Amino acid sequence: MSDASYDRSRCSVAGTLSVVGEKWSLLVMREAFLGVRRFADLQQALGAPKAVLTDRLATLVQEGLLSREPYREEGARQRHEYRLTAKGRDLYPTLVALMQWGDRYLADGPPPLALEHADCGAPVHVALVCADGHEVPGPREVLARPGDHR
Repeated sequence: MSDASYDRSRCSVAGTLSVVGEKWSLLVMREAFLGVRRFADLQQALGAPKAVLTDRLATLVQEGLLSREPYREEGARQRHEYRLTAKGRDLYPTLVALMQWGDRYLADGPPPLALEHADCGAPVHVALVCADGHEVPGPREVLARPGDHR
């Protein structure tokens, strides 16, 4: 594909990074995938400054990756949980791919976390496949063409 045929101002990678390309945003999403929902629990797990966590959560809610749901423990004031939306859950393969890459190239020893399929216990990994089910081992096996702009 020639440089002239691809409108980089509409790049999906750049658009995605504008939403989740900051370290704390991806780490908040990681914790959400691990089931952490409450601000105090997120702050404890991440060690993020309160102002940074507040800002990242607001952005993730505004972008529709998390929803902010009220809850109240008995005798306490109302607080909020942050729950994954469908849009947020669709980011899961991306985080698993980042994890796999880090396990392969950055881990010193065994990976710190293993993912297993809940139904059968087999290890989980991300694989690139075409619509016909063929595994695509890398970029040399892919042709990049301008998208359909209907």
